[in-house]
Amino acid sequence: MTFAILGRCAVRGQAGVAIATSSIAIGSRCPFVMSGVGAASTQNITDPRLGPALLDMMADGSSPTEAIDEVIKSSAQIEHRQLAAIDMDGQTAHFTGAKALGNSAGAEGANCVAVGNLLDNDWVPSAMTAGFAADDGEYLADHLMASLAAGMEAGGEAGPVRSAALLVAGIESWPVIDLRIDWSEGDPIAELAALWAAYRPLMDDYVTRALNPEAAPSYGVPGDE
Repeated sequence: MTFAILGRCAVRGQAGVAIATSSIAIGSRCPFVMSGVGAASTQNITDPRLGPALLDMMADGSSPTEAIDEVIKSSAQIEHRQLAAIDMDGQTAHFTGAKALGNSAGAEGANCVAVGNLLDNDWVPSAMTAGFAADDGEYLADHLMASLAAGMEAGGEAGPVRSAALLVAGIESWPVIDLRIDWSEGDPIAELAALWAAYRPLMDDYVTRALNPEAAPSYGVPGDE
């Protein structure tokens, strides 16, 4: 009941995930990123332990394929899970267990990998990788959001989508983007896109404020002179 796109940007040194589902608060348990390492998603009857496990193995030198293979061998109930990973070299891998729900599929593209379950159709992930490649936005998040919209346009999940999230790590030790629509009766993907559009011009300022407050622009709040 989830579809996700994972991507990386070599220019900015970023990796991230955009994800949507019919369940509440998808961003709290499925997407994971690690600065300088990559991104991972663990979904379909989710085990949130698996995302950090994948990233830890990749941090220790495993490729996404090697990390997923190890998780498959070492995790109980793995046939219920769907996994995807991308590293900072753009290497990708994905896995869908035999007990994944409904139409489940995955697709890999240049600098991206898409996976989904309980999909309206099994070509949604291919539409997502095509959407990622076709976008001409400046930031990785632009490509991720274009991909998520393309997946929805191609059919998305079989049921209504209720939550969406965008998570991106850069060269800093914390995620530079962590935006969520935890529940919506409307269009959480469009709402997330609007949230990203509002956050985009402030993203670099928040990094500057963390690293060098004296060089930071005005905070723009009452009392700030």
